[in-house]
Parts: sequence; C-alpha cells; structure tokens
Amino acid sequence: MKPDSRTSNDISFDDFQSQILQDYKIAVTSRECSLLGRREVLSGKAKFGIFGDGKELPQLAMARAFQDGDFRSGYYRDQTFMMALGYLSPKEFFHGLYATTDLKKEPMSAGRQMGGHFVTHSLNEDGTWKDLTKQKNSSADISCTAGQMPRLLGLAQASKIYRNLTDINQTNFSNNGNEVAWGTIGNASTSEGHFFETLNAAGVMQVPMVMCVWDDAYGISVPAEFHTTKGDISEVLKGLQRDENGEGFEILKVKGWDYTALIHAFENASDIARENHVPVLIHVTELTQPQGHSTSGSHERYKSEERLEWERENDCNKRFREWVLENKIVTEQELKSIEREIKQNVRASKKEAWSEFLKPHLSAKKQLVQLLENVASKSPNRTFISKIKNDLIAIEEPLKKDLASKSRKALRYLIGETTHEKVLLLQWIKDFVSTTQPKFSSHLYSQHSDKATGIQALKPSYSDNGEQVDGRIILRDNFDALFNKYPQAMIFGEDTGNIGDVNQGLEGLQKKYGALRIADTGIREATIVGQGIGLAHRGLRPIAEIQYLDYILYGLQTLSDDLATLLYRSVGKQKAPLIIRTRGHRLEGIWHSGSPMGGLIHLLRGMYILVPRNMTQAAGFYNTLMKSDEPALVIESLNGYRLKEKKPDNLGEFCTPIGKVEVMKKGSDITLLSYGSTLRIVEKVANELIEVGIDAEVLDAQTLLPFDLEHDVVKSLKKTNRLLIIDEDVPGGCSAYLLQEIIEKQGGYQFLDSAPQTLTAKAHRPAYASDGDYFSKPNAEDIFEKVYEIMHESNPEEYPTLK
Repeated sequence: MKPDSRTSNDISFDDFQSQILQDYKIAVTSRECSLLGRREVLSGKAKFGIFGDGKELPQLAMARAFQDGDFRSGYYRDQTFMMALGYLSPKEFFHGLYATTDLKKEPMSAGRQMGGHFVTHSLNEDGTWKDLTKQKNSSADISCTAGQMPRLLGLAQASKIYRNLTDINQTNFSNNGNEVAWGTIGNASTSEGHFFETLNAAGVMQVPMVMCVWDDAYGISVPAEFHTTKGDISEVLKGLQRDENGEGFEILKVKGWDYTALIHAFENASDIARENHVPVLIHVTELTQPQGHSTSGSHERYKSEERLEWERENDCNKRFREWVLENKIVTEQELKSIEREIKQNVRASKKEAWSEFLKPHLSAKKQLVQLLENVASKSPNRTFISKIKNDLIAIEEPLKKDLASKSRKALRYLIGETTHEKVLLLQWIKDFVSTTQPKFSSHLYSQHSDKATGIQALKPSYSDNGEQVDGRIILRDNFDALFNKYPQAMIFGEDTGNIGDVNQGLEGLQKKYGALRIADTGIREATIVGQGIGLAHRGLRPIAEIQYLDYILYGLQTLSDDLATLLYRSVGKQKAPLIIRTRGHRLEGIWHSGSPMGGLIHLLRGMYILVPRNMTQAAGFYNTLMKSDEPALVIESLNGYRLKEKKPDNLGEFCTPIGKVEVMKKGSDITLLSYGSTLRIVEKVANELIEVGIDAEVLDAQTLLPFDLEHDVVKSLKKTNRLLIIDEDVPGGCSAYLLQEIIEKQGGYQFLDSAPQTLTAKAHRPAYASDGDYFSKPNAEDIFEKVYEIMHESNPEEYPTLK
C-alpha cells in the first residue's frame, strides 16, 4: 500500500488510474476502520477511541509527498497517512484499539497508548540505530494538544545541521539534509502556545518543516471563532509569509475535499522545504468530522442541522468518490464492488484481531480454572474458592487483570494451608505476574549494556602542581574536549553562543566550533527542549541549555510528556539521548532560587536527574552521558562557577557515576545526606560538630534519579543509626522522596535508633533581600542545631540542651 511518489504528469493513464484507485481504497479502508472502531468502543471491547474519519484525503496527499528519511511529528487522527505508508494494517488498527500487549501485533506501542498514536521503529533489538534514510519515519505521538510541536522543530533542524556540517558522519541519519519534517495538528490546537512558539522559531531558523493544519472548524464542541482570531489560522499567520524583503514561511491554503489541489499543494510544499530549507504551512480547510470528536460524545449535541448537512455533503471521501466517477476513472459498479470487498476485509481483520487478543487470555483462564478447582478440592474453604472459580468461568472474554485479581483473591482462603495444589497456584501467580508486569512497565530506562548507569566511574586525575581555577574553566575546557571528541555534539540555548553562556562555561567555543554547534536561541524554553528531542531522534547528540532552573517550568510539559516517556511509550523502539543543562540552588530571590526538585523527580521519571556539587563533578556527568544514550537533566550549582577547583588532567574522559552516593566525610554518630550547593554548608557544619563531640558522616546524593543503587546510605546507617536529610527544596519535596527511598525501599528503618528527620527550606520561596537565603533555606546554624537536637534526644547527659 505504499504510494507511488510520481506525479500525474510523469505517468501513463493506466498508472494514473491505478494511483487514484489505490488512494480511494486506502481512504475507504481507513473510514471503515473508524466506523467499526467506534462500534467496538461502544460495545465495551475497547476503552476509548479518537479516529481519523474526515481527514482521509489530505493525509493521502501528504503520504505521496513524504519520502524516505522524512519524519512525521503528528496528531492522533493520522491513521490514513500511516495506512498509506504501509505501516498500519486494519488488523493492526484494531489491535491498537484493543490495546494488545504484543509489539508484533500492535507495533505502535504494544497497548501502552490509545490507538491513533503512531510510531515507526528507529532502533534494532540491541538498541542500535536502523538506517533511517531507508524508511519513512514517525516520531512517537503524544496525546497532549500541540505537544508534538516542539520536537518537530528539532526534527527539521537536524536536516539543516547535516547539510551544513560536513564533518558529521551522516550514515543512517541523513542524505545531505534533504529530509523534511512534517507536522500535523488540528485547527483548535493551533491556539496553544507550543504551536506559535514552534512556528516563530522555525521561521527564524529557516528549517525544512511542513506544518499541516487539519481544519474542521471545531475544537470538540467549540467553533473556530472561539479559538482563533478571525477563525482562520492562515489569516492570523500572514505576517510570517515570505516576501522579497525577508525570510519567513510559505503559506498554502487548500480545501480538504479537493483531491488534485491537495496533491499539488503537498508536492509544492515538499519541494520548497526540501530544496530550499524554507518552512511551509499548509492550511487544509473545509474538513469534516463524521463521527464527532471522539467516542465519548456526539457532535449532534453542538452542531446545527445545517452544519451537519453541510458536513454530509462535503465529506472528503464522498467528494473523492464523486470526482472518481466524474472523471471516469472507474464505473459506479466497479466502485461498489471495491467498497464491498473492503468492508468484508476490514470486518474480517477486526474479528481476527479480537480473536488474537483473546487467545492468550483464554488459554491462561483455562489453566487457572483447573488450578482453582484443584486447590478447592483440598481446602476447607472450598465453597469460597469455588465461587471465585465460577465467577471467572462466567467471564467469557477475560482481561489480564481479571486473571490476576481472581487468582490472588483465592489466596486469602488458603492462609495456613500447605498443599501441593496451593504451591502450584502460587507458582502460576508468580509466573503470570512476572511475565505480564513487564508488558506494562518495561523500558522506562534503557535495558542495554551502554545504559548510563552501566558506564564505569573514572576519577579525575591531577598533576602534582595542578592549578586551582574557577569552576567554570573546568566546565569550559571539558566541553571543549567533548565537542572535539564528538562531532555530532552540539549545544544551544539563551546566551549560549556568542557570550559563551551567562556564567562563561562555554567561553570562546562558538568561535572555535561555529554557530551551528554552539548556538544562541530565542527566549523559548519549550522549543529549546523540543529542538533537543528532535535532533536526538535523528542521531545527533544535543545539549539543550535552560538558562536557570526556574525557567525549566516553561519546558516541563515537553520534558515530562515527551522526552521522559519516549523510550517507555515506544517500548524501546525510539530514543532521544538529550542532555538538558541548567543551573540552580542557593541564590537569593523568588525566581532564581531554583530548587523545585520535588516536582521534577516525579514528573521526569524516565530521565536521569543529576545534582553535582561542583563543576568537576558536573563535567564528569557530561562525560558519562556522552558515552551512553539516555536523556538526563544536569543541574549545576549556580553559586559555584567562581569557586576554585583543581583542574583535572583527563578532561573529557573522567566519568562521574550515575546512581552512586559518595561519602564526603566518614563518621559514626549520625548520617547527613544532602546534594548540590547545600552540601558545602553541610560539610562545614560537620567539621564544627566535632567541637561538641559529634562525629557526623556526610553523604552526597549526587544523583536523584536514580538514587543510591548500591544502598550505601543504609551501609552508613548501620554505623550511625541516625539520619538527617538536608535539602533546599520545600517541605515534603525531594527530602520526602529521599526518605522513602532510604527508609522504605532500602529498609533503613531497621537500623535507626532515632526518628529519621528532614531539614528543608521554608514552604515559601526566598525573599530578594540579602538575608533572604539565610531565613528561607537551611543555613549552617539550622543544620548544627538540628543535629545537636537529635543527639540530645538520644543522649541528653552527653549532649545537654542547647537552647
């Protein structure tokens, strides 16, 4: 079902006729899938559905202009496009609807995402890259409206990088930058900030991006005039239109039911973007939504009868059918025969997919029913167990949760029993859960040998006469070594290029490596993150700089919903090894105090969060990450750039381990755990505590995600039997997370003689005054007094009341 990319001018009438019929068959197939898909949801076989009906024709035109190596970053209604590329069969469509957990049957996400979220496989089984230039590519979709936009910018920019930087090995990733990144979005979602931010950046950067707006005049129940000024997005964006005086966008507008106009518009857009690296907006108007927004409601509730009648008359498939007949491509009888065969095939595919979905469940049900019958026969509680068995038998089409729930409930009636039948049931439950759980939980992080936590630590080496330098110099020279070592490495952000970042950690590097690799951007954090994701999708190694940690909130949706979930939702078939570089901690003022760690560690599961205490440690983290292929957030200490550190000899080589706690000072009375800039205060206090007879052990968490993989904190607690976590996040934030990790996950509670405690910042943010930091965050006196209080409680005679 892959389209022939030749235009009608290049082929004979027979070929042209074949092309038209092929498109018509795909359009009808896709529509039939949508119609049956809705019925499956309403019947209870599927959970929810959003379908591509009404958008078939423009997607067929887009598929014809889409070439090998191109990337799509799209919208969850693009099923016709994926069918036209040959990446989605009707049976796979229904497996997606049923959420089949077999990646071979449901290749988009193995049931982890709602149907309509499309992905192509960029990686081999061992995690290495496929040749992306030999296939048509779709970056993994997300549901969040306009959430696909930021990454689109980076997917397009990669072509510009590959075309203009000759020392990068393009193998597997580009053909001289000739690839186009195609975006799709619904008209209502163009109201989102991500859309405008991305378009503005694309116009500034002049990247080969084609942005397609599917406009059906509504956003769920709300008409376009409530979403968009003038009710028309291409009218709004006229200021971006290219003219003789400057760069900008090419803007094309075309009706969604006009087959020939669509074909020419998409071919034209492809040529402009591909050859000249000029972004293009295609506004596809007069589209319809025959079944309404989704399966959760009916559009008859909010559309007038006049509008509904207009939609029936101007449905793109209906208009396409009329055009085929008017141009005598085939006869009415031939079309009816084609349509009848398609309906039969789609129904057969639906039935086959449901049968394949149920087959392993029914097999497991049969086994479990027999096990329950056997165990009931030997149990005094046979009546209760038999009821569970009979309830299970009554479920004709069981889900995995039904099997797990029934089998585990039976165990309640077997407490204290030791029969062989119980042992067999326990083993079945263990095997079922151990094989089923990974289908829903695997690939949050890399499962390959080159994962970041598997990179061996390598300590910095120093000459006897090594110089003491500002921490920023270590960062700068380490980045210099990395950019020299990895031609595919690049960094970009606000003030990153020309001045070498606000703290001079990249001083002089743009002059050495060029403005494409060490680049300034506009003030636009969401698309800075998106640039990095898209570039990393295409084999580059980007470092996206967010100037201050506070500003990361602007890009948090993209980080959380897109980057952090990518490996998981693609079941290991796509990756984006993006490094986010930022700085925060220990500065006065509400907005640059930068410690929202509690939110980050929970919203960014799927990434690493690294909190180096100094610039040498930070440099080591960058070295580790460049040897791996996973995304991470590195938060440098904002008040550490001018502090003196000894300069290592092996810049670009030494590696700070990820997931490893470091012992900064050994002690026997209490364990003090902290990280980042606050750790320096803790170290100072630990030396002061010695004066009152308290020998504290100081640990640097170093990494928050993951935290202490070797359980070194518990090893410390075995000696000290006391724990205090010091953190400048708000109460209940990161300190609460660390406490759970240590007490619950590591079992540290069993080694404590005193209640574990946390010392955090106040619930508010620091005031701007010079005293703001002292009275808002844990200071040296706070730490000293808290430690002394803990020791006083355990031994009041040796440690009398302090105050």
